[in-house]
Amino acid sequence: MVRMLQYAGQAIVYAAVAAFIGYFASRPLYQQFPDGQAQIKLSFAHGAARTRECRRLTPQEIAKLPPNQRRPNTCDRARVDMHVQLDLDGEVIYDARLPPTGLAGDGPARVYKKFVVPAGPHTLIARLRDTREATGFNYETRRDVELAPGQNLAVDFKADAGGFIFQ
Repeated sequence: MVRMLQYAGQAIVYAAVAAFIGYFASRPLYQQFPDGQAQIKLSFAHGAARTRECRRLTPQEIAKLPPNQRRPNTCDRARVDMHVQLDLDGEVIYDARLPPTGLAGDGPARVYKKFVVPAGPHTLIARLRDTREATGFNYETRRDVELAPGQNLAVDFKADAGGFIFQ
């Protein structure tokens, strides 16, 4: 009789634990985006131009260098800030000057931003300046996109591929 009560008690505890886990496995409902919304992710790393032009070394300067460090040019390591802008339907939703990374300011500038926007047709314009110029942009890409509810649109940048990539 005592054994039967023990088994019954165990069954009740197991059923309670299973019901607890089962409830919280399906509730509360998680919704990644609100209904009718989509997401745009701007994410890339890019090395901008150097702060100064490389300088050609004279034969005397090259001769003064140790043999394993002889090179025809010397370049400053530091890079300029990168200017990034993202327009959605004629409105600027992101505008930033991104400093280079690294202790010497010689690494790539990085950006990772998310924007929740209404689903539907949109015009996106992505711009980037990575040179010493004070105004204007070196890269500009315009895309007309149709965003479905819950869709993620990634905006990447690759200079060797011609600029911005929308995926």
